[in-house]
Amino acid sequence: MATLTRVKVLNPANPNKSTAIFGGKASGILNWNDLSHPHFYTIRQRIRSLFWTANEVDMTQDVKQFPNLSKAEQEAFLKIIGLLATLDGPQTVIAMKIVDFTTDPSVKSIMATIADQESEHNHSYAYVLSSVTTLDKQMDSFEMGRSDEVLMKRNERIVDIYNEFAENPTVETVLKAMVYTTLLEGLFFYSGFAFFYNLARHQKMVGTSTMISYINRDELQHGKAISDIFRAALAENPKYNTEEFTDWIYDQFRHSVEQEIIWSRYVLGEIVGIDLEEMAGYVKYRANKMLRMLGLSEIYPEFTDNPMKWIRAYVDNFDDTKTDFFEQTSRQYVKTSNLNGFDDL
Repeated sequence: MATLTRVKVLNPANPNKSTAIFGGKASGILNWNDLSHPHFYTIRQRIRSLFWTANEVDMTQDVKQFPNLSKAEQEAFLKIIGLLATLDGPQTVIAMKIVDFTTDPSVKSIMATIADQESEHNHSYAYVLSSVTTLDKQMDSFEMGRSDEVLMKRNERIVDIYNEFAENPTVETVLKAMVYTTLLEGLFFYSGFAFFYNLARHQKMVGTSTMISYINRDELQHGKAISDIFRAALAENPKYNTEEFTDWIYDQFRHSVEQEIIWSRYVLGEIVGIDLEEMAGYVKYRANKMLRMLGLSEIYPEFTDNPMKWIRAYVDNFDDTKTDFFEQTSRQYVKTSNLNGFDDL
């Protein structure tokens, strides 16, 4: 199996239009009007239009409300932030790893934009925690990814697949890494997101929920973009479009659904307002959606519709502006000129 080599920054002997996403030839000069996959321009425009920064969100009320959350809610809050940070940090890195090895300059641009947004997501978790809790609890939350046994078990295959690509970059390993990237963007975050949306619909921690909705909106676009790149790369490399590889993808989705359900029961078991069976159905529904985006068939035919109806106010589409469940008004940025709004306390 041929190893992919790091792509030169500029190679003027090659054409500007890339001959392949991986293992092709391109000069390194990006002309958005001369692409091998013209719709990649629209993909980047959609992602780029979502630009935001964490410190634009006013956390004033969250600072006041966090001490009044139940013990179970506080613990779940910190564990879920730990999970999200554990996943979004590597997302920045894997995007940049793909940049190193793709020969399509438009894919480099898309992945660089995704990497920047994932970095801001990771910053936002630190921003939220620094707003509502003490430094030692912030540190504990970020330590979870390498100390919590349930979380570590949940992330085993992610670690293996991402590290395999990093250590042995081939067309096969990058395709597998992109499968897991779509799983992260479209499935692994969602029980965590549901927790924050559940708080918001009970008028708790709305600042955090607003931040999460922006992250969620980004992740939906990232998942769509990477699934499109995956399908284009697979079409260029038909020898990998086999029954064996398809079965491997289905196996990863089934395993990931199982792990996400275990995690959701572990972290949401004592949270009022979230039905765990409904949550499990929602995870399967999300898996079906991501499989369709990868060009594959659904594996949970009984969950073709969203069983978690209330969450539609926050997620479940690519283009519409999110609205608050309890207000049904547009969730535009609530900006503050003072860091975290501390001067208003």
